[in-house]
Amino acid sequence: MAWILGLSAVVIVAAAITVMVVLSQGGDDGDEPEPDPTPTASEAATPTPTPEGPAANAGQFEADGYPIANVFGMHPDLPVDDAQDEKTLGLSAAPASADGAPVFADPEDAEPVAWLPQEERYGGTVVPVIEQHDAWIRVLLVGRQALPGQGDASQLTGWLRTADVEIDENEMSVEVDLSAQTIEVVDGTGSEAERETIATEFAWGAAATPTPTGRSFVMLTEVTSLDYARGHPIVYLSEQSQTLAGFDGQDVAVTAFHYHDVRSGSISNGCLRVDEAAITRLAELPAGTPIYIS
Repeated sequence: MAWILGLSAVVIVAAAITVMVVLSQGGDDGDEPEPDPTPTASEAATPTPTPEGPAANAGQFEADGYPIANVFGMHPDLPVDDAQDEKTLGLSAAPASADGAPVFADPEDAEPVAWLPQEERYGGTVVPVIEQHDAWIRVLLVGRQALPGQGDASQLTGWLRTADVEIDENEMSVEVDLSAQTIEVVDGTGSEAERETIATEFAWGAAATPTPTGRSFVMLTEVTSLDYARGHPIVYLSEQSQTLAGFDGQDVAVTAFHYHDVRSGSISNGCLRVDEAAITRLAELPAGTPIYIS
């Protein structure tokens, strides 16, 4: 009996070992063990684009304490236009806030040197863009760096933060060729531009008071009481005379398109005298429209 029990125990143990071996090796009737999961490569984070151009300036500034960038302004710290023969970008900018916008001489500067208002009696608050970056734009401005004879009185420029302005497209421009005696209103750029010749005879500055050449822009258009304009609007430009500190008792010597009965040849104090049809067309152009005089 003890032998039978011992034999039975041996059989049971052997059977148990067999079962363990079968389970460990996997039989035809058993489930295949699940394979180890394949590692999944995590998606790389999309890098933040590097801002193009000068770094942003997050400083908070107020108009108080800064000279206003208007037609009367004298801004020795603002640079004059160093590329007067180049075209603008077909964009106009204006302060987005009623408080206006700070104007910088250079985007690397920590502090502004002038202030561009949103509204100004004599205009100049809508300005053409000549250079554009993510955080900054360079624009043409009204005012002067210095009076004639005391420094450079030519076209001013400055830098605005893109966060401070609204930018709109304006592909209109005016091209004046003094030697060819033509004034053209241009819509668009390059070979696709539409050109409208509005004058083939007009007057321009005399030798002692030449019409400034290069690029400027429409500062203000309004009807005045000046007799020679005969009730037609005057289109005032951003650039002032480079030989006259002032004119007709004023502290400014603004150049302009205007009507005049006498309008042929190099005879004016710098303004461009045109006929009725031409001044009517020019008066339709929005503020900030670039003017190219060569």
